[in-house]
Amino acid sequence: MTMLRRLRAALLTILLLPLVVPASAAAPAQNNAVAAPAPWEMGMQPAWGPIKREIIALHDMVLVIITLITLFVGVLLGWVMYRYNARRNPVPSRTSHNPVLEILWTVIPVLILVIIAIPSFRLVYYEDRTFDPDLTIKVTGHQWYWEYSYPDNGNIDFSSYIVPDDKLQPGQLRLLTVDHDLVVPVHKNIRVLVTSGDVIHSFFVPALGVQRYAIPGRTIETWMRVSREGIIHGECNQICGTGHSRMPITIRAVSEKEFQAWLVQAKKEFSADAAPAPNNGGPRQIAANTEVQH
Repeated sequence: MTMLRRLRAALLTILLLPLVVPASAAAPAQNNAVAAPAPWEMGMQPAWGPIKREIIALHDMVLVIITLITLFVGVLLGWVMYRYNARRNPVPSRTSHNPVLEILWTVIPVLILVIIAIPSFRLVYYEDRTFDPDLTIKVTGHQWYWEYSYPDNGNIDFSSYIVPDDKLQPGQLRLLTVDHDLVVPVHKNIRVLVTSGDVIHSFFVPALGVQRYAIPGRTIETWMRVSREGIIHGECNQICGTGHSRMPITIRAVSEKEFQAWLVQAKKEFSADAAPAPNNGGPRQIAANTEVQH
């Protein structure tokens, strides 16, 4: 009975998945202050920017198409098994060619692929870059932390390390909390230049629909725009060594006024012209020690 219940549950999950995924993927994020993975999440994270909204729209369109194709093929197979089995059709037809059918089953799949390809190519170009950026940020991946630079704002440059488990505060997410957030203003087009200082990493922020490989010796461009204030979590999703699971990304989206106030403070603390602050066993050193232990 236990096995039957498991099989029944698995079958229901498969049958209901086309209905559940679009609903969860397109769910509004108006009541969420934090964009992060959720327990038992079946669809994509809610969109916090226009790129992710376009990704979800394409996903839902393709899901509808493949669901209709699957249903059509299933019904067709069922009809063939019922109508043309040996009992109902003891003398099979000797027809070997049907020009109309051969044209249809060649042309229709081509048209379906074209319908999918046009918005796919459009989305690829839309994700590529913005031609009127309000802000430029350089992201450099390291083993195992991120370095963020604001070249247009006083050469601000700082590193972002994971907060170890024993240093987490109530409400902070394990493996997703960092000591210094990447701070950005909302409703601004932000050019992101991604590179690496050692091995290949990947700058991946699901709620914004942003993913770019960080490759040594190359600078790869992408962009993002955050639609609302809050905390957005991401991570490196390119296996880059033993500390791969401990280099998360945390983006703090704030209003323009708050961002300008943060810039004033950041120029004092993180500017290339400012004296480096001493590190007396803070989160950076703790994270480094944690990696050595691992």
